[in-house]
Amino acid sequence: MGSITIVSKLDIETYKGNIINNEFVPTPETRHSINPATGKALYEVPVARKEDLDTAVQNARAAFKSWSATPFSERANLLLKYADLIEANRDQLEKLLTTEQGKPLSLSHTEVDNALHWLRTFATMEVKDEVLKEDDEKIVYSTYPPIGVCAGIVPWNWPILLGLGKVGPALITGNTFIMKPSPYTPYCDLKLGELAAQVFPPGVVQVLSGDDNLGPWITEHPGIDKIAFTGSTATGKLVAASCAKTLKRYVLELGGNDAAIVCEDVDIDKCLPKIAMMSFLNSGQICMLTKRIYIHEKIYDEFRDKMVEFTKGNIKTGAGTEEGVVVGPVQNKMQFDKVKDLYDEIERSNWKTALSGQAGEFEHGYFITPAIIDNPPEDSRIVQEEPFGPIVPLLKWSDEVDVIDRANALKSGLGASVWAKDVKRAERMARQLSAGSVWVNSHFDVAPDVPFGGHKESGIGMEWGIEGLKHYCNSRSLWVWKRVFQ
Repeated sequence: MGSITIVSKLDIETYKGNIINNEFVPTPETRHSINPATGKALYEVPVARKEDLDTAVQNARAAFKSWSATPFSERANLLLKYADLIEANRDQLEKLLTTEQGKPLSLSHTEVDNALHWLRTFATMEVKDEVLKEDDEKIVYSTYPPIGVCAGIVPWNWPILLGLGKVGPALITGNTFIMKPSPYTPYCDLKLGELAAQVFPPGVVQVLSGDDNLGPWITEHPGIDKIAFTGSTATGKLVAASCAKTLKRYVLELGGNDAAIVCEDVDIDKCLPKIAMMSFLNSGQICMLTKRIYIHEKIYDEFRDKMVEFTKGNIKTGAGTEEGVVVGPVQNKMQFDKVKDLYDEIERSNWKTALSGQAGEFEHGYFITPAIIDNPPEDSRIVQEEPFGPIVPLLKWSDEVDVIDRANALKSGLGASVWAKDVKRAERMARQLSAGSVWVNSHFDVAPDVPFGGHKESGIGMEWGIEGLKHYCNSRSLWVWKRVFQ
């Protein structure tokens, strides 16, 4: 083992081990991911063993005793110092994020911007006792003690924001935290662990890189008290089943297939750029993008044609390091193959395309260009399944009740939006949509002080906001009787 010493700048090309108890802990086996824009191997990272996880849990449990007793102001101060240290290293982290994830550098910059804002906001959010009732004889509180050792299973599409979006709430509420990066994008999260070791006491923040075995080991571990998972619905069900074995708490943020309903009174030129960008941002690899766009039949043709024109002129595909790129490579071969199969479905099912994308054989990068499907059947795969790639269907509607039913018809319910000049009408429609986040005249707005989660099979529980922070706490009623009875 080697202790971590404070450095002015991260060396992003070396990964000495997992971050356990503020030390580098190497492993006998290593692995690597690839740069999705080039297909070339990236740096070797550790593959955690069961004994590494056991050691991390043991240290986290030991650290919890003192960390949970640390005053809120001190925890907040350390969280702010952590944000400052990340900011001092942000240029390297952003380049590393683009290298391992594929997203454009501009989007990597936005992700780090958001992560810093999230951490600094969490540092201001204290979950306080609530007085439920008080009279001459007693006072009854609702209190929120921290759960204990929490673990975060982080996805590959937003490894920095969704990693720190779990670290921050866990720490500020007095928990210790073990982060597991996706095997596809382990690099930034390991470096975030390296930085955390320079700020927090040993055992408070630890990061374990591993293979596909590590997730099940974490969810089954009896020494871990809560899991925060972001990923697919199918994997989320496995996480929930695994957590049930020890009755550990969990919050699941799962897949979405967001509907956007565009009313006939919109100003197309004003709303279309955001709708188009929210269809293809990060190569469609965001759970809360517009993935089914319902357009009123009166404006359908004009909207479709202008969206095609905008996409051709403004949404460039290429490596994330290229200037002006919006659609970088799909992050990994598994996802590339899934999206490619959906593109192949265009010909198999005779879908009409307004914009024909290309999903060729992989040679030097997992590149897929945007496709727009023109009014496919409601029961088609492109409508029913979340593509998680740069392909989106446009669908006609005429009846308000019908389109709301269609928007609500799927088992997913993460986000949805309504677009209209008549804001009162739009809000009335929005209130009928079954999703954890619903927007009027926007889409994919999120904030650290606003709860975020899904309905139906898009998740259980909430992240962020005071409500999300409470998911890192137990709820305890405290009865204090003011009089002593003989």
